[in-house]
Amino acid sequence: MSTENEGNEGTAVPSVPSVPSAPPVPAAAPEGTPQGGSSAPEAPADAPTAQGPAATHQEGAEPSAAHEQHPYAPPSPQQPPADPAAWPPPPPAVPSYADGGSPPVWGAPVPSEPGPPRKRRGSGLVAAVAVAALVAGGIGGALGYWAADSNGSGSSGSTTVAASNSPKDFKREAGTVAGVAASALPSVVTIDAQSGDGEGGTGTGFVYDKEGHILTNNHVVASAADSGQLTATFSDGKKYDAEVVGRAQGYDVAVLKLKKAPDGLTPLALGDSDKVAVGDSTIAIGAPFGLSNTVTTGIISAKNRPVASGDGSSNKNSYMSALQTDASINPGNSGGPLLDAGGAVIGINSAIQSTSGGGVGQSQAGSIGLGFAIPVNQAKNVAEQLIKTGQPVYPVIGATVTMEEKTGGAVISDEGAGGTPAVTPDGPAAKAGLKAGDMITKFNDTAVESGPTLIGEIWTHKPGDRVTLTYKRDGRTETAELTLGERKGDS
Repeated sequence: MSTENEGNEGTAVPSVPSVPSAPPVPAAAPEGTPQGGSSAPEAPADAPTAQGPAATHQEGAEPSAAHEQHPYAPPSPQQPPADPAAWPPPPPAVPSYADGGSPPVWGAPVPSEPGPPRKRRGSGLVAAVAVAALVAGGIGGALGYWAADSNGSGSSGSTTVAASNSPKDFKREAGTVAGVAASALPSVVTIDAQSGDGEGGTGTGFVYDKEGHILTNNHVVASAADSGQLTATFSDGKKYDAEVVGRAQGYDVAVLKLKKAPDGLTPLALGDSDKVAVGDSTIAIGAPFGLSNTVTTGIISAKNRPVASGDGSSNKNSYMSALQTDASINPGNSGGPLLDAGGAVIGINSAIQSTSGGGVGQSQAGSIGLGFAIPVNQAKNVAEQLIKTGQPVYPVIGATVTMEEKTGGAVISDEGAGGTPAVTPDGPAAKAGLKAGDMITKFNDTAVESGPTLIGEIWTHKPGDRVTLTYKRDGRTETAELTLGERKGDS
């Protein structure tokens, strides 16, 4: 049984028209009319078994001089550039989920020593980091940016604007991004996880209740869960020691508790991820590359994305039917809240898609606008289990499925792990009449493309839920109804 995770698939790049060798000269603007130009648009961005463990800047050029006025002159004919292949660069490859590829890895831990000094660039903020396949938007992140000094002296071409101080009584409205951020930031923490051998990394979490429980990703705290140190730092700089209450590796969810929780904690409100629609606004808060209290915005790009991811140090995978967002998410955002426009949590930021190859210890991934969050409805169920019992409970169908991609469904294996039957005797699948070799193509009304897709869908439910499976056997399509069983703990 394969335990590989999804990766990237390249797509053909269409040919691109040539670029004029010189732009047309604009006509003189009428007196009193402001001059300016539009900017060019930027290019956009389970496992072993259904009852086994869980089924995961670009430099910007600023204008440096004002436009000059000239009499109108007709544009010169378009001429091909000296090197047509050099412009524009081809767009990044688009991932094809549940279609195979290289295995994903989690972000690397924060390096203990600073790197060599970077070369000073022209202007603006620059971040240049990239890693392959599906990567956690989580552990790690060295300070990956630098800024150029402004050494102009008030001459023309300066883009610096001096603003007067805002009035002391100025307040942001509750419905604005600034208002949501101001309300949510005091309830978001930066988590520092240090293992017993001194290695560690950073991630994010948020206040779940007034007792001091913090909700985050399992991969953020896994290295320090057994023999290490965990601290949570609030946006006001106050730091508290924390301990693990419980963690679910398969769901990639963990719950911490502050050892000396302060009074007056304000839990973030939880939304309803089932009611989220594509196009809804999103706000992500986290500590990308160690930059705590960072706020980014975007939209819900898609729902029910099958995502399988690993921690880079074991063959254990996590599976989710994720919310996809284009809000900028980077290593260090993992475990942080994905908020809706009203400030309610709709997901836990967990993974990102990146374009270039790499692995643990190599350069970390940067956002290309493809971030994935665990739906908060699922995360809430898992959190309640962990707080109550300290261990997760997984719904199962009682059948082992293959992890192969591009099969058009989840195929029940010939045998289970360690030579056990692929269909558990007297289990839900067996009672429903399923057999080895059957290909499950739908789970309720959701199409199933692979084993990871099936596991992710199963884990959005609870043990005892009644579900309908559509499957193919000997060329015939049949349906079966069954009641989900349960498995306790990670194995």
